[in-house]
Amino acid sequence: MLDSWGIVESLEAVLTLLNAPITPTDQIMLMRFYPLIAAVAMTASLSGLAYAAEPTKAAKPDLAAGEAKATQVCAACHAADGSRGLTANPILQGQHPQYLAKQLEDFKSGKRKNAVMTGMAAPLSEADIRNVSAFYAGKKAKDGFATNKDLVGLGEKIYRGGIAAKGVPACAGCHSPNGAGIPAQYPRLGGQHAEYTKTQLTAFRQGERHNSAPMVTIAANLSDKEITALAD
Repeated sequence: MLDSWGIVESLEAVLTLLNAPITPTDQIMLMRFYPLIAAVAMTASLSGLAYAAEPTKAAKPDLAAGEAKATQVCAACHAADGSRGLTANPILQGQHPQYLAKQLEDFKSGKRKNAVMTGMAAPLSEADIRNVSAFYAGKKAKDGFATNKDLVGLGEKIYRGGIAAKGVPACAGCHSPNGAGIPAQYPRLGGQHAEYTKTQLTAFRQGERHNSAPMVTIAANLSDKEITALAD
């Protein structure tokens, strides 16, 4: 939104583009109209604020349609309810719908690279993405279990306290102390497959996944051992 001075400057720019030199008389005329221009700018600004203040109602997800689409497209890799399928694939149940939707949109746009998921996401409509995300989010996530007793302590230490010497912040700050994540911003990590989490952290570190600038920066400072410990 231009303020009144911006409008004056824009009018001057138009005159310049039209090869009409701005004379001292032009300047005086523009300044004479400044009060009117200011009033117009203020009215436009207030009108813009009024429109901005009106919340846009998000379309309500259709869970039945989401289940049908998930069964048709997603179940082979993520199980019918997004539960504990193959460890190379993420558990989707209980994940925040906004996060799931963002990942599908990133796969569809190419911002996040994965040959399989790019193909799966490509034909999904905006409604499909909304419905599928809501369907999986509505399922209760199950607990996971650590498998490496020698590393789980290190993983917990990093998750809760970070690594100050490397500038690595505590994971709990964004993903919450219990791994539930923060809706619409950071994904749920609690109960996720360790293999999948390890793969994603490594992809962030190597620059193969770059649809989260904070994670690229953080993972760059983690060693293989630290990534394995965190994932477990």
